[in-house]
Amino acid sequence: MHFKADTLVNRNEINILAPAKAAFYSAVLPGLGQIYNKQYWKIPIVYGAIGAGAYFYIINNNEYNRFRQAYFDRKNGLQDEFPQYTDDVLITVQKFYRRQRDTAMLLTILAYVLNIIDANVSAHLKQWNVNDNLSFEPVQIPVNQKPVFGLQMTLNFD
Repeated sequence: MHFKADTLVNRNEINILAPAKAAFYSAVLPGLGQIYNKQYWKIPIVYGAIGAGAYFYIINNNEYNRFRQAYFDRKNGLQDEFPQYTDDVLITVQKFYRRQRDTAMLLTILAYVLNIIDANVSAHLKQWNVNDNLSFEPVQIPVNQKPVFGLQMTLNFD
């Protein structure tokens, strides 16, 4: 018995390692997977998201350290930067900036992970067969003498 090769799918067009390669590139350097997928317009979004998270992390970490140092200076009997605040206010403000810093770090990590996932999924979808044999088109269907609008899927077998 002799089997014929599948003629519907051209095996040369599908690169099963492309999604893994795109994800690896994005893990090494954010945005590199998008370059590999030739989706250059996503690179500013990737760096904007990661850069914004890193920026807010640094700002909140600096403020947290300022108020923390002022509290330690006050407890050690030294003059601090915020004499107008009580100890309770210094502790509350420290907690606020620490929470903001930690949230910014989580959002930065999330943006980094989403960058990797986006590169992987985009590489998968680039291999998806989309041609004129499969289409969606708007339709108008009369229901109870009233027009109803919807989508119709057409699949042509040649």
